[in-house]
Amino acid sequence: MPLELRAATTRDADAVAAIYNPYVADSTITFETEPVSKAEMAARISEASAANLPWLVALKDDVLAGYAYASKWKGRCAYRYAVESTVYIDAAHHGQGIGKALYVALIDALRARAMHTVIGGIALPNAASIALHERLGFENVARFRQVGFKQDRWIDVGYWQLLL
Repeated sequence: MPLELRAATTRDADAVAAIYNPYVADSTITFETEPVSKAEMAARISEASAANLPWLVALKDDVLAGYAYASKWKGRCAYRYAVESTVYIDAAHHGQGIGKALYVALIDALRARAMHTVIGGIALPNAASIALHERLGFENVARFRQVGFKQDRWIDVGYWQLLL
């Protein structure tokens, strides 16, 4: 069955949280340290929709296999054409091209909304995420050293940017 991409709804919140929470518990990819509830994830999906920002899900064989969304980069008005992108794939679906498909669709949705720049933050090291961003034309623009502390260690964060 081909990959299906569609806009997320709050009904997807439980499946999205199920994909995200292992990253919270077992990795430094996200800096959250507590699991996210279905209600909190639904609120995040609603917030993106209210801001006219895309939140997409990928279904493989009718199973939610990943998601991608854009959020405001900063709150000040002058930043209104800049967004931060996020993509998470269920561990069982890594290496199947789902992240790239979601990211391409997210970028297309952002262009349709007249966004100007997309910024991807990556907790380092993360070779797979760096490779994905660079394959899509993102350029490394910054590295902040030791800005996160999780799993008993300091973590650097790099930022990649794509001008639309």
